[in-house]
Amino acid sequence: MDFSLTSEQQMFRQMFRDFAARDVAKAADQADKQEELPARLLKRVAAQGFMAALAPEEPYGGVGLDAVTYTLLLEALSAECMSAALTIHVHNSLGLRTILRHGSAALQEALVAEMAAGERIAAFALTEPAAGSDPTCLRTAAVRDGDAYVLKGEKSWVANGGLAGVYLVFAQLDSRITAFALPAETPGLVVGGRQKTLGLRAAAITRLYLNDCRAPAENLLGAEGQGYKIALEALDFGRVGLAAVALGVGRRAVELGVKFAAERVQFGGPIGQKQAIQDYLADAAAEVAATEWLVRHAAWLADSGKPFGQEAAIAKLFASRMAAQVTNRIVQVHGGYGYITDYPIERYYRDARSLEIMEGTTQVQQIVIAGGLFAGTNVRVRP
Repeated sequence: MDFSLTSEQQMFRQMFRDFAARDVAKAADQADKQEELPARLLKRVAAQGFMAALAPEEPYGGVGLDAVTYTLLLEALSAECMSAALTIHVHNSLGLRTILRHGSAALQEALVAEMAAGERIAAFALTEPAAGSDPTCLRTAAVRDGDAYVLKGEKSWVANGGLAGVYLVFAQLDSRITAFALPAETPGLVVGGRQKTLGLRAAAITRLYLNDCRAPAENLLGAEGQGYKIALEALDFGRVGLAAVALGVGRRAVELGVKFAAERVQFGGPIGQKQAIQDYLADAAAEVAATEWLVRHAAWLADSGKPFGQEAAIAKLFASRMAAQVTNRIVQVHGGYGYITDYPIERYYRDARSLEIMEGTTQVQQIVIAGGLFAGTNVRVRP
């Protein structure tokens, strides 16, 4: 089994890293302070084709990246700005890919070309104030009305809310979860203000209000009652992407720690000469290396058409913990300087904390993994 990158993947990785270092890095700190990504950066991202990362070249003009190469993109972007990486991840992994897999021909014709061009960013609206880790508690309701559906309810923690040109919305239809794609211009669709967060301050995370929104039948994703399955499928792939985001954060944190430890002088020499600092950095580097192979394996399974849900959960569980622990250690390496905004590690620390919560908390990943372990036995794994 060979997980080495092909020459084409190596070329893409360098291109992604060059773009991130040139265009994303210089915008990251200001975006965090202003709590939004600059419009010019999003235009540059679209011009590079990153909004079309998972769209096929024909007929949509997409890039058609395989899963492994796609994770290299997210890793490179998150090493500079996790908010930018999350924006592109949600658009591609949860939005574009889901519409390509489950949208009608008419829906794809209407939306995908604009999504691939970055003219319609996608948002994923599953979570509600009373339905987080348990999506079966959704209260947003859909009723059939002739050749359309009418949706009413409220969503929270909608990533890309406000930026989006299309919202993937999950609702209860006759007590079965059903998925819809709603263009942002749909009458009755109202985006709330940005939800204030500890980190990811440049990411657009909002509430969403659905006031009798009409969705034509062709905007249904899959069939009636398939929404829960569609959501889980999207989240499986999304967890591979989030693990790659965590990998980029962890890798950059180690680089920042090494740089600071080599330059910071205390007790007559660089603090990198101290065993305690070396131990912090060595442990962090080992965890980053382990994460890389978990991500690579899960993405390889996805590319191979093999089941990867268990591996995605493992990668996301380990990677999110790694990012939180590594950034915490590197703040400690920086000492007091790690606690002020003059140094970027505090932003990475704040951003990384979200990874153990979004797209399935640590505890949800443990349930998924345990379910796989006990498959075929008489033990039923429940929350």
